[in-house]
Amino acid sequence: MTTKHEQILQYIQSLPVGEKISVRLIAKDINVSEGTAYRAIKEAENKGYVSTIERVGTIRIETKKKENIEKLTYSEVVNIVDGQVLGGRGGLHKTLNKFVIGAMKLEAMMRYTGPGNLLIVGNRTNVHRYAIEAGAAVLITGGFDTDDSVKKLADELELPIISTSYDTFTVATMINRAIYDQLIKKKIVQVEDILTPLENTVCLNTTDTVEKWFQYNTESGHGRFPVIDQNLKIQGIITSKDIMGYDRHTTIDKVMTKNPITVNGKTSVASAAQMMVWEGIEVLPVVDAQNRLEGMISRQDVLKALQMIQRQPQIGEKIDDIVTNQFVSVDDESNRGSTFRCEVTPQMTNHLGTISYGVFTTLVTEAVNRYLRSQKKGDILVENITIYFIKPVQMEMILEIQPKILEVGRKFGKIDVEAYSNGTVVGKAMMMVQLIER
Repeated sequence: MTTKHEQILQYIQSLPVGEKISVRLIAKDINVSEGTAYRAIKEAENKGYVSTIERVGTIRIETKKKENIEKLTYSEVVNIVDGQVLGGRGGLHKTLNKFVIGAMKLEAMMRYTGPGNLLIVGNRTNVHRYAIEAGAAVLITGGFDTDDSVKKLADELELPIISTSYDTFTVATMINRAIYDQLIKKKIVQVEDILTPLENTVCLNTTDTVEKWFQYNTESGHGRFPVIDQNLKIQGIITSKDIMGYDRHTTIDKVMTKNPITVNGKTSVASAAQMMVWEGIEVLPVVDAQNRLEGMISRQDVLKALQMIQRQPQIGEKIDDIVTNQFVSVDDESNRGSTFRCEVTPQMTNHLGTISYGVFTTLVTEAVNRYLRSQKKGDILVENITIYFIKPVQMEMILEIQPKILEVGRKFGKIDVEAYSNGTVVGKAMMMVQLIER
């Protein structure tokens, strides 16, 4: 049985994109209190179903899929460029496909401008009008205004006209940066992207008996099930180990493992993997803010996701990528093991001109990761790392990093790392890692 809260969320999801909603209307349509309606609308906003736009209200928006996360809404553009909306507020929830810089003649500009575009242009009122008529939004640079007739047309067609005090080059750079940041986020796989949803999850209730476990075990072939109450709140986990020695008429709440470890949908898959390895568990319940079950993830789901991440093409360079993209493996003539070499660039240094602690940590971790992969040991999750410098490492020095396995098992490893420059040891590290089988 669905709760009023869930009914409101389902109702909001069924609304067409662009539909306006309010606490009062929701409360009246669903026959709930305004407090319940308000809380549900706030959760819908967190989930990306609706957006609250100043002087427009709360409206249903297109839910962003993971593969389209690099698309920005016009409302987000307003925030990025510190803009002022001159007209077309009703279209701020729409997403833009691309932006066009209007530094050309009108005829040429219109060939590149169409529906879903954002035209960035200065004080050219005729261009503003043609762009709106072509289905594009307009971003006016230099803090200029436009004609009232253009604003009226923008309101009718629900295509935003935004004014910003920044110049065209600065605006284009700011929007590019925002899209680039979104591309990096696209690579971060979250639990909500891989979970088995609630409707496909076999659950037991606290009032069920052990007999029910045997029935589900026979039907599904699984031995681990989440235990929920009548409000879908997670109460425990039941496994084959829990039911051993108990009568089949015993209720589940008497034998289940209570207060299980849970995660929410926004948890990264890497964090979930770390929990599962450290705690030695096979499945994790995924819950919402009210501790209601949303689905389950298994260790197999997590491992598949981690492998998928590594096969993805590069779609946005992070600081770690910039630091390690010149990292190369070299033949080691000293027989000390694998050696990884890189040059210390100015970006890797602190204000004193020596390599920063964070960059050195990244280099050491990357060297160990690559070394263990070459030894068929899988990927690593760092449990503990101790680093100390023996000599200053300055910019333009060539750094050679040599990991050496001190102890390794199926799940754990202890690694000693030495960093050399011109044949002299300049730094050392000791790492304790968890191993994830690939």
